[in-house]
Amino acid sequence: MSNWTARDRAEIARRVAQDIPEGWYVNLGIGIPTLVADTVPAGREVIFHAENGLLGVGPAPAPDELDRWLINAGKQHVTLLPGGAFFHHADSFAMIRGRHLDLCVLGAYEVSSGGDLANWARSSTDTAPAVGGAMDLAIGARRVWVAMEHVTRSGVPRLVESCGYPLTSAGRVKRIYTDLAVVDVTPEGFAVRDMVEGMTLADLQDRTEAPLRMAEEA
Repeated sequence: MSNWTARDRAEIARRVAQDIPEGWYVNLGIGIPTLVADTVPAGREVIFHAENGLLGVGPAPAPDELDRWLINAGKQHVTLLPGGAFFHHADSFAMIRGRHLDLCVLGAYEVSSGGDLANWARSSTDTAPAVGGAMDLAIGARRVWVAMEHVTRSGVPRLVESCGYPLTSAGRVKRIYTDLAVVDVTPEGFAVRDMVEGMTLADLQDRTEAPLRMAEEA
């Protein structure tokens, strides 16, 4: 019997941060992605963008050091690193739509084996019943990665053959970071780059609707 432990939310974010190269401009979506700014490896410069008009977002502030006026698009308090900037919302979306962001990391309800992304309303009572800026980010960023749990709380797979929820974008997701694995989206479907220690491909397949294969070594 396999013996493995799933990553927690902070560990998922840390795994994402490990793969972001020096000097990239990166937008972080609501949820697990916002934690990525707290876990960038020491000595590596990554410039984080917030769609409400910030560039140079730093880690979350200590409770006694927060500025109540300094928030990200998810209304969470953030810090601004030296050299950071504020600008108009329209200018922020000009950056997004002009393809000036190297990467956007988004949360999701589902990702299909073709790279389709579903990350907005699940019902009329959902707390964010509109697609919002994720629509622009999913199309405008040069790359889209997803950070999420591998299955729902009831054990339903989130990596699927075809999304059942409304799509935010079609065919844009290139990589998925979950509490169990890192999975690339390829023309042939899902390719597993790595898994948590002790997990087998069969274990992961049991928790994934779409077929999996191991990624080829680079």
